[in-house]
Amino acid sequence: MSSMERKREKHSLFSLNPDPRRKTSAEIVTEARHSLRTLHTQRPFTPRDNHRHLFGETSSRTRDGRPPSTFSLYSRNFETQDSRPGSGTRLSPLEHKPILPVAQDEDPDPVTSKPLPKPPSDPLDLKRGVAGARARLLRAGSLTSLPPVARPRGMEYVSADSRPEQKKLSVKKRDKDCGGLSILNPHRTNNESGLQHPDSVFSLLQPDKGRGPLAGARTELGTELHVGNEDKPASQEAVDESVLWNVKIVPLLKELESVAAGGSKEAVELLCDACDRLHGALAEQGMLGRRCKRRAGLLRTLFRLIDLNSDQLNLQLAKLTLALSVSGNNLLNICKLIFKISRSESNDILFQNNSIIDSLLNVLRFEDVLLSGEAVLYCVGTLKFLSGNSVLLRLLLAKDCVGLATVLMQKLHPLAQPDHTQFSIAGHILVQLTATLRNLSDLSEARPLFVSHGTLTELLQVLRHHRGDKEVCTNVARVFSKLSSYSDCCLALAQIPHCCTLFIEMLSKHHQKQDLVLRLLFTLGNLTSRSDEARVLLFTAAGCMSELLGLYGTYLGRGEPPAACAPHAPAAMETSDPAVCPVSLRESEDVLVKLVRVLANMSINPAVGPALAANTQLVDFLMDTLDFRSMQESEELLVNVAATINNLSFYQEDSSVVRLRGLTVAKLMLKLLLSSSTEAMLEATRVFGNLSQSMEVREFILRNKVHQFVVTLLDSKNPEVCFSACGVLTNLALDPSSRATLTEEGTHTKLADCLRDFGPVDWQLAGLVCRTLWNITEDGGTKTGTEPPSMLDHQEKQALQEVLTLYLDKEEVLQWDAGDAICDLRRACWEMEFLPVAQRLRNRIKNQVD
Repeated sequence: MSSMERKREKHSLFSLNPDPRRKTSAEIVTEARHSLRTLHTQRPFTPRDNHRHLFGETSSRTRDGRPPSTFSLYSRNFETQDSRPGSGTRLSPLEHKPILPVAQDEDPDPVTSKPLPKPPSDPLDLKRGVAGARARLLRAGSLTSLPPVARPRGMEYVSADSRPEQKKLSVKKRDKDCGGLSILNPHRTNNESGLQHPDSVFSLLQPDKGRGPLAGARTELGTELHVGNEDKPASQEAVDESVLWNVKIVPLLKELESVAAGGSKEAVELLCDACDRLHGALAEQGMLGRRCKRRAGLLRTLFRLIDLNSDQLNLQLAKLTLALSVSGNNLLNICKLIFKISRSESNDILFQNNSIIDSLLNVLRFEDVLLSGEAVLYCVGTLKFLSGNSVLLRLLLAKDCVGLATVLMQKLHPLAQPDHTQFSIAGHILVQLTATLRNLSDLSEARPLFVSHGTLTELLQVLRHHRGDKEVCTNVARVFSKLSSYSDCCLALAQIPHCCTLFIEMLSKHHQKQDLVLRLLFTLGNLTSRSDEARVLLFTAAGCMSELLGLYGTYLGRGEPPAACAPHAPAAMETSDPAVCPVSLRESEDVLVKLVRVLANMSINPAVGPALAANTQLVDFLMDTLDFRSMQESEELLVNVAATINNLSFYQEDSSVVRLRGLTVAKLMLKLLLSSSTEAMLEATRVFGNLSQSMEVREFILRNKVHQFVVTLLDSKNPEVCFSACGVLTNLALDPSSRATLTEEGTHTKLADCLRDFGPVDWQLAGLVCRTLWNITEDGGTKTGTEPPSMLDHQEKQALQEVLTLYLDKEEVLQWDAGDAICDLRRACWEMEFLPVAQRLRNRIKNQVD
């Protein structure tokens, strides 16, 4: 080798100064491995609530202002006339008294009497001829054999045209006016009357006693049609429905009556089977919904079965009742009935064997939240309970519960104004709905649906609209903390505008609610670990650093609550919570771990990192954490703090506080380096690798014998540990005196062993080993000013030369398939990280051997 070449080599030592150029993926990987790293941590644990309540035991909602979780339901709670709920406005009675109509079997004087309006009639009575014919027809039926019974309370009929005074008519007077129909619903014909017997729950069946199921219908309806307009489609439809009713439905109702009256052990199973067949018959004949003309009486029959108090039967009744499109109070009570059944975990099997879940989802799909908000609440509360069962959870997923929940959230957004009359019930519903989504987010199959349905966007809207509702915010934060752990969901969340800004606002408003803060920070840590865009957006969000540092000081016990709380959320300062979070060491530990992780991940961005490294308050907090927390109590926290300092120490700008306080930081790192924790020791070594670029820190390392510990790390079988150790040794070998000290420790021999062991599997590590060997074997003065003895004997030099020659043989050591991303990366690392320095080192060794 010429003297000029030797001179050039002498001044070409390697160091770990970062190269600002980033041309290839291999360079990026190498740079990150040298210093910048994202941090990972465990997701916050949410204990399972073993008690099924609408709201948890720690709910901030007052008991007076929220719907109850426990209640009793009986048949008397249901309305006999299923109709839309009233408007709540009472109408004033009319001034005049109505003139009562004469009996239908008396002919009024056509001259002196004016025609009076007739009471509303059943659809079957429409267009059935004159009043006299109708009276004669009704009198033809034999009713003398039925016992005279009193009309049940609450069953009096009041027509739409009647006046309040008509309610005072006695039963006898009405009997006279209606042709002697004392026990019939006055607006029904004999064959379809709503007969109510006090001793029977199936009064629908009484008019046909003693006759065949079709006899009365055929005789009476035939007479009516003969008198009336038989050619009209409505009349024909009435005939068809009546016939089908008596043929298909009446036998099933009789079966229900006989089974219920029997009281056998098998009664529940038989009643469930009969209800199921009744449901099928009604569906087959097109009588579900509100199309059945005998619907009101049928509902009364079903409601009375509820008093049998069987959960299995009640689910069957609820399914059938919902299929009949009940509304108002009846819809609410049915939803409450299902909710009550779902409160017991032992009843989960009933929901697995019943299609009632489809009925519940239809309630959410079609009901108006404004009119049926409380019914929707109990419906969603039921789904929340059921989603705690793994089998039912997958069933809900298969029925697109995620998509339906997304649509329901969209319906609730217009109610989000605090002065809206339904704002409170909307919040109650969202507590249940977000808890259900929290459970669904555990399923891997559900995660793509949260993205494709736009559920993440709607959840952010919920968070924005209900930012003052701690329970809603906590549930949404739990959903985000779960989903953001997965790349596709995390990246989709990061792309939603103002996502990071909203999270900062939530942290500001709820900084005292530890479980909410914990999950928001965990989500931010996930976003910043995968998205460089999220790092910038978070750092530039209004009040971000003041909020994060305020939280750091609060949970570290070094300061007051975040100063940014006042402008962001003035309402939060009106609470009765204390100014400083009264959290214990253990409670604050998790928050600090997640918070420091966010800061470490943010610092990876080349624009954000230098700004964080120059933040004096941040560096002070990090150093205080290292100083006052012990490894025994706070291992994960201290490891994260060391990793954050490592990332910050990567930036060597003059404004860097870490660089200016390098010696103080190095002293704090000794605690971690000498600990029994491998993770802590590794992070401390990485920090020394960056800080050792400073002459002051290198002298500290040699003075405190830190280099001896670093040399022993080369014996580790962990490539990451060896990589970090080589980083420190490479910088230490920049000084001639340090090279001599390292030679005395036998560093060169250990480095040669590392090259042989890790070269073929880790070309980045192999390249760094060659750099360290190059620096150590560089000629220079020793402590005495003389030339150092050759570190490697002739045999060692030959062995090292053979290894380098082998590893430099491209065809021998590189076996890759074209198009394989991993193999392409390995090839790039070999060409850029190992090849240049290995060739130079081999030439030097060869010249020494020759």
